[in-house]
Amino acid sequence: MKTIVITGPSGSGKSFLTNTLSKLFNNSIVIRTDSYYKDNLFIRFISIFLYDIYDRPFSIKKNEIKKTIKSIYNKDSIISFYKYDFKRKNSLHSKISINYNESNQFLILEGIFAHRLDLNYQETINIVCEEQKELCLKRRLKRDLQERGRDRREVYKKFNKSWDLFNENIQSYLNNYKVISINPLYMISYNKLFLKLQKKK
Repeated sequence: MKTIVITGPSGSGKSFLTNTLSKLFNNSIVIRTDSYYKDNLFIRFISIFLYDIYDRPFSIKKNEIKKTIKSIYNKDSIISFYKYDFKRKNSLHSKISINYNESNQFLILEGIFAHRLDLNYQETINIVCEEQKELCLKRRLKRDLQERGRDRREVYKKFNKSWDLFNENIQSYLNNYKVISINPLYMISYNKLFLKLQKKK
């Protein structure tokens, strides 16, 4: 099973691209890194003082993500997945039955940490979503106000820091691996990506 890694700054269209590709390629298996945030007492305590905690790799269950990926590669019939509730700040665990057949063409790994999981990125299809900062902020505002129970002041504060943190670490990934850069909402760019993925099936 081939793996697509989709990363990019907050609000850049990662989820939109992931959802579109999973439908086009017969509902490929999707893992979202922001479903694997930690919810232990230490993280909750640190989040009081460090408002950008959700933009740092130590805030996610990296080992659990890697276990899920390994289980899928091994074609285990029952896979552990997580989903994070941002309003309640707790992590929900579930076990899902996976039917491995020809329709599961890709494993899609999506999120701002997708390129920082110590995977073999020489073997994956690497995609970085790009968009203007102002548009990313607009999308982030809409999402966080509706889905995550945050106010505007909090969103502005978190977004600016997350934008800086992402761009501080992405350069090494771009320099060391073959990466496709795309604006998911530009049809020409999207069509080129689709044709590339068709050839890799």
